[in-house]
Amino acid sequence: MRAVPIAVTALSALVLLTACDDGGGGGKSGQSGGRACAIDTVSMEAGPASVAPAAGDTGEVPVSFTNQSSECTLEGFPQVRLTGAGGSSVTREVPPAEGAKAQKLTLAKGESAAFTVTYVRGASGSGSFRAKDLRVVFPSEAGDPSTRVFRWSYGPIAAGDGEELEVSVSAYQRIGD
Repeated sequence: MRAVPIAVTALSALVLLTACDDGGGGGKSGQSGGRACAIDTVSMEAGPASVAPAAGDTGEVPVSFTNQSSECTLEGFPQVRLTGAGGSSVTREVPPAEGAKAQKLTLAKGESAAFTVTYVRGASGSGSFRAKDLRVVFPSEAGDPSTRVFRWSYGPIAAGDGEELEVSVSAYQRIGD
């Protein structure tokens, strides 16, 4: 008589484990019908920012977007770059915030998400990075990344030891219910 409950329990566990499989997918969605969100299918804006008023202060620049197409997925951390001002062709990658944990978000048409770029304002002059643009990069189906560019008007960014910028990006967060 015990063989039936054990067999049912084992079969139930197998079904549950199979349901948990996301199908792999690496940087793309493994969910049925899901695809990676593309920059040309989302409306996007940067700000309004909480600007760091003086050198050493911390500021935050939220970047929000709304999916304008069919269901899509965001996975990993946002890819954000800063380009230099004043004729500089220097581009700096913005690393994830220390301790931040990436999550996978699936957005239906009309749903929104955001991330935040947090920075420490640098002093005017040497020892700071004068950014011109904030660039948000999304993967594309063709393999070449697509970029949306926003003007950086929040002051210079402090450079720490080894000239690493004191700037980071949060994980994607769902907006609304």
